[in-house]
Formats: sequence, structure tokens, C-alpha cells
Amino acid sequence: MQMNFEECIRACIECMESCNKCFDACLKEDNVKMLAECIRTLRECADICALATKSMQTNSPFINQICQLCSEICQACGDTCNKHEHHQHCKECAEVCYRCAESCRKMAV
Repeated sequence: MQMNFEECIRACIECMESCNKCFDACLKEDNVKMLAECIRTLRECADICALATKSMQTNSPFINQICQLCSEICQACGDTCNKHEHHQHCKECAEVCYRCAESCRKMAV
């Protein structure tokens, strides 16, 4: 595993964990229907972060493309979570998603 992957792997794992926690918290909110888009995006983001982590750990030939897609989905997830910033879990998750998006953008170059 290359040294420059380590920071991005950590960011992806942190983002995946944050999305999973936010997903669970969203499902416990009173108005789950209002959070449907957020919940769907959280699932997509957690899944792509897991794939990006695995691709970097295995030195996949598709790392650039996967990390590019991961950065786009993390950015979208952060934007979606920000719409619900009155929920602390969404606000915190958005920050983690944005950090991961930035880290993945650097990897995709």
C-alpha cells in the first residue's frame, strides 16, 4: 500500500462510519419521510467509501475513477446533510463528508 493512500483511507473509513451513524439517527427521527433523500444519499456514500477504501488497499487499477466518484458522492452527501443541519448528526456528518470529498479529489488526480 502506498503511503499517500493512508490519509485517504482514513478519511473514507471515517466518512463511512459517520454516514452509518447518521443513517441510523435519521431513521429514529420523528419525520423520517422528510429525511428520505438524506437517508438514501447516506447509504450511497457509505458504500462508495467502503469500495474506495478496498480499492486503495488492493492497489486497484481503477483507483482514480473510484476516488473521483467517491469525492462526488461525498460532496453530494455533505450537501444533502447540510439541508438538515438542525439535526446535529447531519451537521457533523456533512463536515466529515466534505473532508472525505477533498481527500478523494486529491487521490483522483
